[in-house]
Amino acid sequence: MPTLRRLMLALVAWSAIAAAQDYPVKPVRLLVPYPAGGPVDAIARILVPQLGLGHNVIVENRSGAGGSLGAEVVAKAAPDGYTLLIGNSGPVTINPVLQPKLGYDPRKDLAPVTWLTAAQLVLIVHPSLPVRSVPELVALARTHPGALNYGSAGVGNTTHLGMELLQSMAKVTLVHVPYKGVAPAFVDLMSGQLATMFGNVSGPLAHIRAGRLRAIAVTGPKPSPVLPGVPRIAQDYPGFELVTWMGIFVPGGTPDAIRAKLQAEFIRVLRTKEINDRLVDLGNEVVAGNGEELAAMVDRELKLYAGIIKTAGIRPL
Repeated sequence: MPTLRRLMLALVAWSAIAAAQDYPVKPVRLLVPYPAGGPVDAIARILVPQLGLGHNVIVENRSGAGGSLGAEVVAKAAPDGYTLLIGNSGPVTINPVLQPKLGYDPRKDLAPVTWLTAAQLVLIVHPSLPVRSVPELVALARTHPGALNYGSAGVGNTTHLGMELLQSMAKVTLVHVPYKGVAPAFVDLMSGQLATMFGNVSGPLAHIRAGRLRAIAVTGPKPSPVLPGVPRIAQDYPGFELVTWMGIFVPGGTPDAIRAKLQAEFIRVLRTKEINDRLVDLGNEVVAGNGEELAAMVDRELKLYAGIIKTAGIRPL
């Protein structure tokens, strides 16, 4: 019996290797868990035409539940490499903490393939606000408790959690005004209805350059190449680090050989000068990391956001 079991396992392994060698034999779906036109969708559509897998990769937008709907579709798909997810913090490291009854476990049901990009957040204020640095913003909030408000793209979004982390470290309180997406929040910030907010660097960049918004700090471990001269929050609050990212995932249980083939192809595309330049122009850092690096980053973020959400007492709406 042990000999028969070993033979069966060997046959299964051989079948998986053979399937990976032929992969793909039909079109592949890349699910974007957000509406068309957003930053995740934009990166998907930059990368996909360059992939040389031998069959078309079809971008499919499956939005809903803060990205969790699309992530769940991938998590429950057949582990054969024909359904991919381009994911970010929302459905992978925030929603599973904020909503523990989700229909998937990001560690078990989503297998990391490639860490695509990283991008900093930028802390922005309305130009009429008399602050040009984080210490000045904190001082103003302390002088006028409860008077300053900030916008976010929604409860549990990185733009919300970033401000919760800053408030915790600076020991100040601002009034949270959540929006359904970052665009309407930017509109109200530019009109003066909001005092401040965080945004992904690429989102408000044009408004910052036009003087409609003022950038006072970035959230990464190093200066932003597209916002030279803007200080890092960690310079005033050591340990503050928050970046957004995008990565490719497949259903858990997908054969290693298929994951390796996908990883190699995405990294090849990311390292081409044309694609690298396009992504950097959008405010991204091209990481081109492997699945192990993506998995380690996911683990770190799950712990980070669990701490922020617990400390702030955040509950889903």
